[in-house]
Amino acid sequence: MAESKEMVIILTGASRGIGQAIAHHLLSQHHKLVLISRTHSALDQLHYQYGSDRVEVLAGDLADFSLAAKAVERANDRWGRLDALVVNHGTLDPVKKVADSTVEEWRTGFGVNVFSAVALVQAALPLLRKSHGRIIFTSSGASINAYQGWGCYGAGKAVLNHLALTLAVEEPLLTTVSVRPGVVDTEMQREIREVHRGAMSEGDAAKFQGLKRDGGLLKPELPGRVIARLAVAAGRELGGRFLNWNDGALKEFQEEA
Repeated sequence: MAESKEMVIILTGASRGIGQAIAHHLLSQHHKLVLISRTHSALDQLHYQYGSDRVEVLAGDLADFSLAAKAVERANDRWGRLDALVVNHGTLDPVKKVADSTVEEWRTGFGVNVFSAVALVQAALPLLRKSHGRIIFTSSGASINAYQGWGCYGAGKAVLNHLALTLAVEEPLLTTVSVRPGVVDTEMQREIREVHRGAMSEGDAAKFQGLKRDGGLLKPELPGRVIARLAVAAGRELGGRFLNWNDGALKEFQEEA
């Protein structure tokens, strides 16, 4: 597909995995990014590789909801607009059965996975309405499938799917899409295999071990490219939908450049 004009995009979770792949694709197409990370150093390579004229890094924990407004302000002050928001961050914690977890653990998990996303959306809406922009959520298969110990994570991703639906109704000037990226070879997958396997069912733990052993994990660049292109060019017909990264409806976004 043809890439569009240069755009200004806020991207979270860009320091590794899918987020890093999204960042590389967008920056290689000369878009301008505000990248949010808990530490500036995690994104120094992107800043160095593509230059300060196209990369702004905002350091902080997204559980601090004021960071959302700061990111939007940074985009507006630096480039005078905002064309897209890509909400790609998240935590798997707490990985515990519902009976073994606490409400506070769920509150913390939702603070990272859900409430920070709402804060980002609310802060970005005024500028995105002006640009008729896009919001892309990186969701998960866990939003529609249950895994032992993943209740907080899966429920949070399900909220993002519904948030995309709601925004499609409430914000007709925007296009909002929720994307399931598949099982990707990321740091989170390593944590699933090495840190959290004891809290999961034997079958689920064996499944993820087998995917790594047998080469069944996706490279981050595959769904990353699709999500990046959706941020730039998703059409209104996709608004509110929850789609697999390799869904037929996204064929034009999957093609090699």
